[in-house]
Amino acid sequence: MPPQIVWPLLFTLGNLVAGFAAIHYATKSAEWVGPWGWSGLTMAGSLVFFGMFLDSIDGAVARLTKSVTALGAMLDSLADLVTCGVAPAMMVLALIGSYLGEDGHLTVLGPDADMPWGKVVWAIAAVYVCCTALRLARFNVETHPEEGPTDDIAFLGIPSPGAAGVVVALIMLHQHLLANGIDTIWIGQAYAFGVPIVALCCALAMVSNMPYEHFVSRYLGRPQTFRFLSVTVIILFFGIWWFQETVAFGFVWYALTGPIEVIKKRRQAREELQ
Repeated sequence: MPPQIVWPLLFTLGNLVAGFAAIHYATKSAEWVGPWGWSGLTMAGSLVFFGMFLDSIDGAVARLTKSVTALGAMLDSLADLVTCGVAPAMMVLALIGSYLGEDGHLTVLGPDADMPWGKVVWAIAAVYVCCTALRLARFNVETHPEEGPTDDIAFLGIPSPGAAGVVVALIMLHQHLLANGIDTIWIGQAYAFGVPIVALCCALAMVSNMPYEHFVSRYLGRPQTFRFLSVTVIILFFGIWWFQETVAFGFVWYALTGPIEVIKKRRQAREELQ
């Protein structure tokens, strides 16, 4: 294998390892405390985002080294299935398990769970993994990975990193609120049990035909206006003071751009017919 092919593959494999490590930390008990006082779910979420970062640059490295291959594209999808599919699903199970189980284990969730809600949450997590696999497979078929990746595209269905970002960011925000003592008996549970519903919506959005812009191509790959620069600076300031809240809001807003665009197009079609 030529040396220039190895470098992008290493970034992709790093994405895969990050997803695997995220699954490991997601299965830690609710009482486990890691470095910097982070919970297992916070560690898992951070690793998912790290894997997404590696995923965002492996294609650029491949183009820079002129080593774009079909092997790299296929491996990238397999890594994304773990990091953006299995890991967020396991985080959802761990979050709900921390409330349903006495010791934070996942034994109360699954097809054989005694609680009906435990079966429902497990089924939602399974649907999320399946929809991620379908989304990645559809992307490979539609974009012809053997021709090399491209950034100048519009997605049909929310990309798997975007869906994973919504789920993971909301879970990390939940853990942040718990760590800062903002939780109450009903607010924390209501928040936690709302996450599987959001995950199900993201899963359906991945296999939908709703249009989503490519973030890098739309905002970073072309000249921008002064207004865009001003908004970016404001967002950065919010991120400094309220990091978890800003990240969660950003991913949720991106997820909503698809339905908003569909509503706009339908409204324009009705106006043209009148």
